[in-house]
Amino acid sequence: MSVIYDRVALIGLGLIAGSMGLAMRRDGLAREIVGTARSAETRDVAVELGLCDRVTETAAEAVEGADLVVLAVPVGAMGRVAQEIAPHLKRGAVVTDVGSVKRAVLEGVGPHLPEGVHFVPTHPMAGTEHSGPHAGFAELFQNRWCLIVPPEGADETEIARLERFWQALGAHTERMDVEHHDLVCAVVSHIPHLIAYTMVGVADDLRRVSDQEVIKFSAAGFRDFTRIAASDPTMWRDVFLTNKEATLEILGRFTEELFALQRAIRTGDGDQLFDYFTHTRAIRRGIIEAGQDTEAPDFGRGTKQK
Repeated sequence: MSVIYDRVALIGLGLIAGSMGLAMRRDGLAREIVGTARSAETRDVAVELGLCDRVTETAAEAVEGADLVVLAVPVGAMGRVAQEIAPHLKRGAVVTDVGSVKRAVLEGVGPHLPEGVHFVPTHPMAGTEHSGPHAGFAELFQNRWCLIVPPEGADETEIARLERFWQALGAHTERMDVEHHDLVCAVVSHIPHLIAYTMVGVADDLRRVSDQEVIKFSAAGFRDFTRIAASDPTMWRDVFLTNKEATLEILGRFTEELFALQRAIRTGDGDQLFDYFTHTRAIRRGIIEAGQDTEAPDFGRGTKQK
């Protein structure tokens, strides 16, 4: 593949940015990859793993001369980082992010960026429950989706260039407006994580089930909950605090569905339960047919999910 951006700056060097760095290096998508992270330990690991060509101590240093700047920090920190790097961005640079909430990012980042810098938020719908630089792998984005959420008036040439970049990393791309993005992600990502955290918390609180039993018998459905409940707590705290409206809307719908199932169980309505489970089973099969999972997922048993 050919170079798409001469210099790419990765601000934050966790799972997503680390995977981006490895994929860019593998396919020669950038002439130089510069990275930074708040933690000196993370920066040292990034050097050791070869995630970047060069690692700097500050975000301001990392973005000097960069053609593409990727904000890969928790959503709650993006505004602060944008303010820090703004004076050091070159004219014509593209700033993007990889957060799973977009309204808060647009409002938190956009006002800090100087005229002549393009802001095109993106959201790769890829990840595992693992975090940190060691978690990255070049194949993370293969056959996954990356949502492109350009603000009104964004430069079409730069949007298309960023789409080519994500496609070169292995992802399918689709453009989406900000409100719809945040609602879709509440359904397919945010609420499932909230339910997982809740279910694990319920098991912990249920004194009739000992800790040993929870661990011993977790080869059943509980194991699947614990996998995503192991995700980065800082990231998910920020997601729920910055996507309140969509999360609460979908959580309300979920509660209604749950009450309907409770009523069916209480009244012995087997037909309703069977029809409901048949419908939801078909959705699961659709996910497999779309290539977004396999018939035998590893449920986090491997060190990395591909």
